[in-house]
Amino acid sequence: MGRHGWNSGARRWRLTALLGVGVAALALIVTLINTLPGGGSTAGTSRDGDKVHGTPASPPDEDRPEVGWGFTHTQYSADEGSDTATERVEGLLSKSQLPQDQAIMGWGADNPEPVKGRYDFGALDRRIDFVRKSGGTPVITLCCSPDWMKGGKSGVDNTDWSQASLETAPQPDHYADFAALAATVAKRYPDVTHFIVWNEFKGFWNNAKQRWDYEGYTQLYNLVYKALKKVNPKIMVGGPYLVMDSVDPRDPNASGTFKGGWGAMDQRIIDAFDYWNKNKVGADFVVVDGSSYTNDDELLPNEFGATDKLTAVSEWVRQQTNDLPLWWAEYYVEPADGNDDRKGWSETHRVAVQAAGLIAMAKGGATSGFYWNPEEEKGTNCAGCLWTPTDSSDGGKQLPMYDLVSRFDAAFGPGTKFETVPVAADDVPNVKVLATDRTVLVVNTLDRQISAKVDGKQFDMAAYEVKWLTR
Repeated sequence: MGRHGWNSGARRWRLTALLGVGVAALALIVTLINTLPGGGSTAGTSRDGDKVHGTPASPPDEDRPEVGWGFTHTQYSADEGSDTATERVEGLLSKSQLPQDQAIMGWGADNPEPVKGRYDFGALDRRIDFVRKSGGTPVITLCCSPDWMKGGKSGVDNTDWSQASLETAPQPDHYADFAALAATVAKRYPDVTHFIVWNEFKGFWNNAKQRWDYEGYTQLYNLVYKALKKVNPKIMVGGPYLVMDSVDPRDPNASGTFKGGWGAMDQRIIDAFDYWNKNKVGADFVVVDGSSYTNDDELLPNEFGATDKLTAVSEWVRQQTNDLPLWWAEYYVEPADGNDDRKGWSETHRVAVQAAGLIAMAKGGATSGFYWNPEEEKGTNCAGCLWTPTDSSDGGKQLPMYDLVSRFDAAFGPGTKFETVPVAADDVPNVKVLATDRTVLVVNTLDRQISAKVDGKQFDMAAYEVKWLTR
């Protein structure tokens, strides 16, 4: 034993020193390997971004441009947390098979290509896995873009997650790179057959001209459209995902012709939409976004009457696009506070106005829409959420908004034929109604109990009640 010399303090020091040198050298080698010249760190990334991930599913709406009424995953969702809670949400969603939208960067997804040609799809993989397990139709929004495409630094440690950075568009000389990334995403998830190009024209404002850079967006859109169709001609692509802003009719940017009791459309939005519509290489569906209230947060004439805007915009868009299937990527009926939170209304009030908004979009001809789910990471209170936070085993329980969205999708999905049902004259100002040959949805727009007569049936309704009738 002594002849090995391992009991000598001096020798132990020399061995430790040598090991330290070895570890340091190895770390340097790994760093050099994971760092491309001028490209930043590539640690944790892979070159095989287009390798098919997991086991592709067969979504219910994979072959048609309409997907119905579902929701968008945001920063927190049910793909993480307590296993019991996440499985509870999976079970909930499996019963309804709602379409689910996810962005490729931000809102729960990491930077997908931190260095050109090096990919990190870990977070997006997890979200797609969740959609597959819960039986929904996956939709991917192709936003936002890696930093190196928009003038920032390359490298896994250099992603700028500030809102200003996230909302910066790719530079024109990187449009082709973004289209290539879109194609990589499509190859990785072959069961995703619906793609939305970009989000709300983020970064496409032309300061010099004080209008939207619709030329730049359309150039990007067309490159992405072609790239996706090259991957699979059956992939369905839509845009322009413009925010259909409305303003006070006295606003200098107000449209002189497109207006109503809800306000007037911003003419700059109309101009941007017209350019995209005339210069796009193709579209399988058209996507818009917007709120019932004006840019000044005015609900005209009130929160329920303001939803008429969603009908007017839907009808206008369908007319402009020769009746392309219409999607609302986001829709809002409750103004946000300074923190972009919508917590001012009671849940009963919120669900009633949301129901009125859904009715308005459907009446305008929209066949698909995505509720922006404001999920919280933890806690028990979650205003407007679809389910309770999944951080504990008690989480993942259905909330009133989930009941509304899932029932609306089941009753009024793509292909629905609507019918007009009689409403008592004195009830007409107080209720919103949508009907088919099987179902009638009635919303009490008053903050008090009423007795209503709809479709020949007399019944009481509590304040802001949403009632489902079977015919």
